[in-house]
Amino acid sequence: MRPLLVLTLCLSGVFSYGQSAVEYLDRGKSKFNLEDYRGAIADYTKAIELDPKYAYTYLSRGAAKNGLQDYRGAIADCTKAIELDPKYEAAYYNRGTAKRNLEDYRGAIADYTKAIELDPKYVAAYYNRGAAKLNLEEDRDAIADYTKAIELDPKYVAAYYNRGTAKLNLEDYRGAIADYTKAIELDPKFAYAYYNRGNAKFNLEDYRGAIADYTKAIELDPKYVYAYFNRGTAKHGLQDYRGAIQDFNKAIELDPKFADAYRNRGNAKYVLQEKDGACLDWSKAGELGVKEAYDLIKKYCN
Repeated sequence: MRPLLVLTLCLSGVFSYGQSAVEYLDRGKSKFNLEDYRGAIADYTKAIELDPKYAYTYLSRGAAKNGLQDYRGAIADCTKAIELDPKYEAAYYNRGTAKRNLEDYRGAIADYTKAIELDPKYVAAYYNRGAAKLNLEEDRDAIADYTKAIELDPKYVAAYYNRGTAKLNLEDYRGAIADYTKAIELDPKFAYAYYNRGNAKFNLEDYRGAIADYTKAIELDPKYVYAYFNRGTAKHGLQDYRGAIQDFNKAIELDPKFADAYRNRGNAKYVLQEKDGACLDWSKAGELGVKEAYDLIKKYCN
């Protein structure tokens, strides 16, 4: 699991309104800040009814709809904001975010690109354009956007993390480790960064280093099922089969349908000459969809 970190909403703009519209707009802002998105939408809608000329009000309502995961509604409002103000970079940005949430990554990239054309220092637009490219497995282009975001904001933790993920995808494990390490320096409680740095180390066969990172991820998130699973796999690589079984046990406890954990636990048990337990685990893995497990049963259990 390589979670992708994404920013969502961005509002900007100062406009003059009729007094009644201002009251609804201000009340909508307060509700938005309290994450009362439905209430905010009602107030923004009233402000629009009283004064329908201002792009900022539509953008604000679109941001609230984004908060409710009404992405199509958000797109409609951001589009209206753009019609009223074709140079409104925040409207392109938020529309791109809604499109990305609908998995329209090409559309999102187009909107983020427009936001960047209007504001070449729009750091969040570079970051989220990189995220959309990462979704499309365009890792090298994603790295370029994350690098630009980092140039503009050298303390942008998520940009280091996602750039590390792109490098991990490209098998640039040492580059990934450097980026995850920077993310950890900036946020020492970033469990995902430890986990993925562990994955990069694992791929370099630095099993002890990987175990240390998986352990730290588990300390920060004791229910991090994949960290237990990968730590168990790294222990298996060091021939610590008992330790591996303990970690696979925990992964299964947290996710009783974790098929690969049953298979790997069976592998460790078989090495320890616990044939019956191994065969039971492989059988369970097979039931859960691991076809390879039936080959193991046929070879070692019959």
